[in-house]
Amino acid sequence: MKVLVTGGAGFIGSNFLHYMVNKYPEYEFVCLDALTYAGNYNNLKPIEGKKNFKFVKGNICDKELVDKLFDDEKFDWVINFAAESHVDNSIKNPGIFVETNVMGTYNLLDASRRHDVKRYHQVSTDEVYGDLPLDRPDLLFTEDTPIKPSSPYSASKASADHLVRAYFRTFGLPITISNCSNNYGPYQFPEKLIPLMVSKAVNDEKLPVYGKGENVRDWIHVHDHNVGVDMIMHNGRIGETYNLGGRSERTNLEVVKTILKQLGKSEDLITYVTDRPGHDLRYAIDSTKAETELGWERTYNFEDGIKETIDWYVNNQDWIDDIKSGAYQKVYKK
Repeated sequence: MKVLVTGGAGFIGSNFLHYMVNKYPEYEFVCLDALTYAGNYNNLKPIEGKKNFKFVKGNICDKELVDKLFDDEKFDWVINFAAESHVDNSIKNPGIFVETNVMGTYNLLDASRRHDVKRYHQVSTDEVYGDLPLDRPDLLFTEDTPIKPSSPYSASKASADHLVRAYFRTFGLPITISNCSNNYGPYQFPEKLIPLMVSKAVNDEKLPVYGKGENVRDWIHVHDHNVGVDMIMHNGRIGETYNLGGRSERTNLEVVKTILKQLGKSEDLITYVTDRPGHDLRYAIDSTKAETELGWERTYNFEDGIKETIDWYVNNQDWIDDIKSGAYQKVYKK
């Protein structure tokens, strides 16, 4: 079994490879990553010397490179983690998100179709569903929730999901899709909420919180997410979508206060800043389908998972410092 994992030097992709390369020593894994600003080759150091792992530097938007890679490697499975994912950046420069998330996905789909790939899996997000009202805790996103993205990021991911389904319907490409809630855990680029707040709090810097911090997110530990993707790849039904959520809703302010409490820092570090345009109010995922069909279950509750995650960032300040200095971008060249 030869598996292509795109975006494998990023947060979720690298954690996926750590898990899969060790779990399936008989499989061969090829990681394709462009090492853009959010791709970090340091994330792959734990598996760098494994016999069943190989890294290829390249961009999924490079059709010629993608086609040659498929020709050379003859992949059985393709799992697409590669994406531009930071909402704030999508507001500043939507074009990059369309290029990577839509056209890059198209390149992978077309190569998969022409090379008779046995399974193509698209890693997507709950943000394609839009948002839910704060005063309706009974409402959850299901696989049948209409697509209604709010940001250029989520719109580009929704477009990619539509393309994936179209390749199943039109060409019979064996696909699956997973839509996950907010991930947390080690190796997350420190532009995202949890690592950003930990990094700032450790240095007694102000912690910027959008609006009043009332926006609600459903948090899933990256390990539980990746176990779900593994189960979908092996046992999910072709053509189906599976939601993977954490059943751990928290306001952004609650998450920030949890970080400050564990670090023994004052809440006076919190500073409220102007809310971003189109800020989604609440995400919440119903994972019943994955739980009942696949037997998937979460191993982390948020209270334990966030403590472990905070400790990881505190104990890996060198990893964060390399990102701040830009040194991480020179690691692969060396």
